[in-house]
Amino acid sequence: MQKCDKASEIAARADFSIIRYAQCWEDADVLLKALDIRPGDVCFSVGSGGENTLSMLAQKPSEVVAVDLSPAQVACLEIKAAGFRELSYGELLELVGLRASTRQQELYTRVRVLLSPSSRAYWDANQGVLECGLVSAGKFERYLALFREWILPLIHSRRRVDDLFEPRSPPERRRFYIERWDNWRWRALLRLFFSRFVMGRLGRDPSFFYYVEGDVAAPIFARTEQALADLDPSRNPYLQWVAYGRFVSALPHAWREENFEAIRASADRLRVEVASVEAVLARAAERSIDRFNLSDIFEYSSEQACEQLFDAIVRCGRPGGRVAYWNMQVPRTRPQRLASNLDAHEELDRVLHGQAMTFFYRAFHVHDISRR
Repeated sequence: MQKCDKASEIAARADFSIIRYAQCWEDADVLLKALDIRPGDVCFSVGSGGENTLSMLAQKPSEVVAVDLSPAQVACLEIKAAGFRELSYGELLELVGLRASTRQQELYTRVRVLLSPSSRAYWDANQGVLECGLVSAGKFERYLALFREWILPLIHSRRRVDDLFEPRSPPERRRFYIERWDNWRWRALLRLFFSRFVMGRLGRDPSFFYYVEGDVAAPIFARTEQALADLDPSRNPYLQWVAYGRFVSALPHAWREENFEAIRASADRLRVEVASVEAVLARAAERSIDRFNLSDIFEYSSEQACEQLFDAIVRCGRPGGRVAYWNMQVPRTRPQRLASNLDAHEELDRVLHGQAMTFFYRAFHVHDISRR
């Protein structure tokens, strides 16, 4: 793990010493459809909780360069990647807290040698995180636990929550939502819990809303309705985690057993850095990167900083490559002056965003790096 001193705009406003996201809360299946990674591609990925970067490895790229400003987030990614390399599938689930276990210390000892010195030091000092369950340890996951334990019981009984996840046809899901789920307590408490004030202090960081204008909760409420009434909750791992604190009948891409060997086979192609996206792209060679997973990084930057980052992507991006990123609250996309360099896919954006099982995001964007 390498360090770089050049930081992005958000680094001056938020604390990146803690685990903010112990999991990725962006739908990896949608991301992989968008990026269409080909064997041999060079990929760039924002690290975050690590799962989506690991899912990219399953597509047999020649290299995945993952970056994050936070040493804690990089430590999360590194220990998960080490688990894929060293452990069996069942042991990996135990290590990260997806399967009950009393041997996290033993499993950590086996993967420890594969970690960078700084990530090794982080986990040596934070054994309790592994013992309590890594994938539950982020600030955002603890925020969702508050909703699950204190808010949801005020809205619906456990029996009704269980009933939400019964498989239904699309018309039956919509009817269930209207007739049995969408009561006044649901509408009032969801909007309160996902307000700018509550989410900023308990779930994310107040500085993350620096460029957000208007109501924060209303768009999240609308997208949550889509997830419950239009998509299938019985197949939605992210919604299941919100409701139960575990995956019940579905798993995100990286944790499915059928993807384990493919990720393991490419795990040594992962290169991880504690750095800003800007710093890594500034020293990347021209036309050297095929695929960009940018998470929702444009959420936290000024329009000018975003334009500069798009310029860097155009310089580093290989013609025929692809860029994918999410908007949560701030509507950022490539500047019009780069329309001839980054081709938009508005219909694909709409379709993929409609398929996404993660329901916090207002938009999903895919651009082709022009061959012109």
